[in-house]
Amino acid sequence: MMRTVRLGWVLLLLAGVAGAETQAERGKRVVDEALAALGGERFLAMQDRVERGRFYSFYRERLSGLARAVVYTRYLTRPEPPERAFFGLRERQVFGKKEDVAIVLTENTAHEITFRGARPLPDEYLDRFKESALRNALYILRMRLGEPGLLAESRGSDIVDNQPVEAVEFTDPDNRMVTVYFHHSTKLPVRQVTKRREPGKNYAIEEVTTFSRYRDVGGGVMWPHTLLRTRDGEKVFEMFAESVEINQGLTDNLFVLPADLKVLKK
Repeated sequence: MMRTVRLGWVLLLLAGVAGAETQAERGKRVVDEALAALGGERFLAMQDRVERGRFYSFYRERLSGLARAVVYTRYLTRPEPPERAFFGLRERQVFGKKEDVAIVLTENTAHEITFRGARPLPDEYLDRFKESALRNALYILRMRLGEPGLLAESRGSDIVDNQPVEAVEFTDPDNRMVTVYFHHSTKLPVRQVTKRREPGKNYAIEEVTTFSRYRDVGGGVMWPHTLLRTRDGEKVFEMFAESVEINQGLTDNLFVLPADLKVLKK
């Protein structure tokens, strides 16, 4: 009871402090505070990232797959002035103890690599990867701020998972809408909510991602080590990172298929 009362007072105080701000001004302030908490210029200058840990997938709340994995991520140079919905991310997901199975994703291609060769993945796989990135709070903060038509407006204070938060809604000209909740004390993003239409569905699916266990991964850059994603209320994915390293000097060679690798049929 006392905890609820204290949280209520926090919200009242926040409302009083922010009363003179417009939604856009308050949204910008919250975003600026979040950038500073994530590491400021060092966060914005992050070139690559290597995450090692355990990945779990779920179907109808039941565990459907688990694997030890290493995810290599490389950011491309953002154009100046910023482009609309710029996608500048490459990713290599490596699975198994021997790391003999990989998924390689770039801005234009998606392949699964095994001992048999490289098999192109369906177009829908790449589309989903790109859409997820464009709607991801950390990608927005790292790569999309300042884009033409991208708006960030405050939706006020709230309580999420018993934590006082500030909500900011990001919208772009392509009708992407993401509400991100920033912790009042740490200023870090702890939750995001977005809705989108999947192929074959005649209604919008709500996807919720929570970020937790932030750790300093180098030079003051903060990064979450636990990620949980639900879709229409059902758990679909969870990640527990055992280590996260940044600026490891990853090159394009890691994300380009070798010339002598056999390319299989789609």
